[in-house]
Amino acid sequence: MSRRRAPGWVPNQHGAWAMLATPLAVGILASGPAWVHMPLTAFWFLGYFAFFAAGLWLKAPPRRRPALVPPLHTYAVASAAFGALTLALDPGLLRWAPLFVAPTAIGLVASARRDERSLWSGLATSIGSSLMVLVAYDAGSGTDWERAWLLTGILAAYFAGTVLYVKTMIRERGDERFHWLSALAHGAATVAMTGVDPWLVLVFALLTIRAAALPAYRLSPKAVGIGEVVATVVVATTALLVT
Repeated sequence: MSRRRAPGWVPNQHGAWAMLATPLAVGILASGPAWVHMPLTAFWFLGYFAFFAAGLWLKAPPRRRPALVPPLHTYAVASAAFGALTLALDPGLLRWAPLFVAPTAIGLVASARRDERSLWSGLATSIGSSLMVLVAYDAGSGTDWERAWLLTGILAAYFAGTVLYVKTMIRERGDERFHWLSALAHGAATVAMTGVDPWLVLVFALLTIRAAALPAYRLSPKAVGIGEVVATVVVATTALLVT
């Protein structure tokens, strides 16, 4: 008989992995890898683990909170250690910290209210994660800040649309308000891409068609997840190639 894993140690929000890894990878690839990217990567992932454990602790009833202290303490200490190492290698990266205060606070408040899967929480954390493009870019040898901000905006637009799209496919399936909001948001992103590159217009146009058409079909969460992985790779690769 297998033992049940203690809560708080392994995040169960599978879509978060792409939102963690993609902005980091895009920033590294756009600027070129550097040694500081290694502790930065550890800090970014461990920081998310601490954020996840903190969210569970905040929404848990008092009697269950003691069981969540070990993962919260472990990840908080580990992320702080790698954060300190990152700053020791590149103190200038501290200037980006204020950008993450609001998304982190919104996510934690949502957890405390047991509303962490709400639209406002999802949008805040997904857009906030896109800001890691700037940090990873700064940690490398990149100097084209117009490109760095553009890449950040492209990923933020994509991930914000993803939050809406996934809701129409799973939790809000059949809700016409979410369906239209998702389609309109994707359409607006497509229009925005006309000022960037035709290939990105094509990619976002296809995402708009997907957002409008697929909610009519009953796809499994696994199928939706696989589709998101493919779409994320396509968006990130196209953005890197054309900007």
